[in-house]
Parts: sequence; C-alpha cells; structure tokens
Amino acid sequence: MNEIVNKLTNNTDLIRLANGAVSQLFALSDEDLATFQFEMIKRSYAYHFENNAFYRDLAVCADLTPDALLTEADLAKIPLIPVSAYKGQDSHRLLSVGLTEVEHEMRSTGTSGVPSVARRCTTTVDGGVQSVYGMYREFLGISKGAGLYLCPSTEEIPEMGMIKALNMLAGLLDTHRFMVRNEQMIPEDAVAQLKEWDTFTRHIIGPPFLIHRFISFLKATNTKLKLDPGSLIITLGGWKRFSGAMISRVEFNQECEEWLGVPTQNVRDIYALVESNIVAIEDEHGVKHVSPTARISVRDQNDLSREMPLGKPGQLAIYDPTNFTVPGFLLTEDIVTQEPKRDGDTRSGQRIKYIMRAPVSTEFGCCAVNLEKKMDAQDA
Repeated sequence: MNEIVNKLTNNTDLIRLANGAVSQLFALSDEDLATFQFEMIKRSYAYHFENNAFYRDLAVCADLTPDALLTEADLAKIPLIPVSAYKGQDSHRLLSVGLTEVEHEMRSTGTSGVPSVARRCTTTVDGGVQSVYGMYREFLGISKGAGLYLCPSTEEIPEMGMIKALNMLAGLLDTHRFMVRNEQMIPEDAVAQLKEWDTFTRHIIGPPFLIHRFISFLKATNTKLKLDPGSLIITLGGWKRFSGAMISRVEFNQECEEWLGVPTQNVRDIYALVESNIVAIEDEHGVKHVSPTARISVRDQNDLSREMPLGKPGQLAIYDPTNFTVPGFLLTEDIVTQEPKRDGDTRSGQRIKYIMRAPVSTEFGCCAVNLEKKMDAQDA
C-alpha cells in the first residue's frame, strides 16, 4: 500500500490524483490549497520543461529553470503562452507529447472565423473529465432530471468546446433533448417539451443568447412557465452578442424568474475556455469559483509581469497543471477581477468575475458568438 501511495504522490501522479478530489480540495484551508497548487504547478512546469523543446527555450529565455521555481512569488515569472498561439499554423510546437498521442481536438471559433485548436492526450482528457464533473457536482448538484438544451448537439458540432462541455451534463440527467437542429430553434417545440417533462425536475442549458431568445419568445406570446423548485438555468458561452450588444445579466435573471419561474440563485453561469481544463462555476450567490486544481493570476494590462490586487481588473493568466499535452500556462484575452471571499463561504480557492474581452483582442466572442452568427444567417 505504501508503495502505491508513494507513487501517487510522486511527480505528476499527484496531479492525476487531484483531478478526482475537487470537493476535498475546496475543503482545505486557503493556505493548504495554495501550497498544494504550487506543488502541482511546480511539477507540471518541470514536466513540460523536460518534454517540450519550444517551451524549454521560453523558460531559458525567462531565466526560470524548474530548480529556480522555489516560492509562490516565482509563479509570476513562468512564461505564459498567449491564446492566439493556438490559432497559428505552427501550433503543433506547443505539444509536449507526440501528435500520435493526441486523443481529442476541440475548437473555438469567434468573430475572426479562425479556430483555436486545443489538443488533448489521454491523460489530459482523463483529468479534464474528472475535474469538470467534480465541479458540476460541487456547484450544480445534478444527478437526475431532464435537460432542455437550447443549443445544437455534439452530433451536429462534435468539435465545438462549448457544446462538448455542456453535453457532459447530460450524463448526469435522466433525459435530455437538443432543441437546435440545422442551426434553427423552434421555440414552440421547446415549450411543448418542457410541458411533456412534467414528472421530472426540468433544467434549461445553453449559451445566454439562445436562452435570451427563448425568453423573448415567451414574452412575445405572453407564455409564462413555472419550472420546478430545483430547476436550474445553466449558461456557458459569453454575454456579448454577435451584434456587439451585451445581454444584461440583471435583466436576464429577472426574466428567468418572471417567465420560467426560476429564482436568481438557480441561474448559474459557467466560465471556461477551450484551451484549458479549468472551469469557474457560480454558486447560489452568483460568485464564480475557479477549479481548485489550477491557479489564476490577474495581470496589469500595461505591464503583464505585474499582478493586480483583489478587485482590480486585469488580464487573466492561468496556471493549469492538469494539462499534460501542452503547457497549461496561459495568457488569455479576457479582462477579469479576482474577487474576495464572501463572509460565511466555506470553500477555499479563488473567485473570478468576468468583465470583458481585452481591447487588444481581435475576437470579441467565441463559440456562442459564431453560433449566433450562423443562426442569424439561417433565419435571414
């Protein structure tokens, strides 16, 4: 037994172990979780330094060999890979494994139309599945019920990261149905399906723009629905529409309560990006908690080596040690704040609030924006 335990806590096996222990990690003290995360990041950094010549060159240029990563203050020195690198024709340089070891590819395409391609080897897929399901159970608590998916199915768009992540929820439900087919949604069918499922706890799942579109139909036809006490509205995919207009979160929550009978505390938004295994999911107070297997850092947009204090906006950087396929040390194009811990919150870890895409970004949306563009073209 000691041999097995020693193996699991040595080197990168520690990271594999952590992926299946989301709730246990949230139960640690903040200090213990930070220490654990630093140890995982340190081991991940050494792994990619050893297995990835491209990244090793970046590390040497940054004068940060694995042996020099000694304290949490050193994390800010880790070379970050910009998300734009995933769109390049030479993105294979990011791989720490051989192309033949890549099991799965996911894509995210925004307004530029150029897809970001995120490859994952078997170990990274294993870890991602475990940690995402752990986060779903921790914050959504779903194990049964019916899911009305206001989005296409993975059968129609198998490579789209947003749909893939939402589709994982279906494995926790008794039944589900995708209401967007051939880039069209018929809201009358969605209403009929919800009424047919009156023996289940009914959940609505999809990007904000499609749920907003469904509520607009309910308003236009003066159709008020009353879902169930445990019903959740689960969104993923950004709040900016293809037109550039923002969907008001406050108004969205109010409309979910008025037209679907779902209270604000049961409207849960998810932040995720295809290039990382981490997700951030809202609790009942609307606060997004970051996966405890990873660490975020909010950087000054004018000096990316400088970290911003709590509550101050900056560019999101991610240290994701669960990625064995590419270095999970990522500089996103998202502007966020790291939020303080609410009084009475028993979970440790970091909290995040998404604000907007960085002004320097060439994209202002991802999968959902591209999907809306296609559906609007189909409707025209």
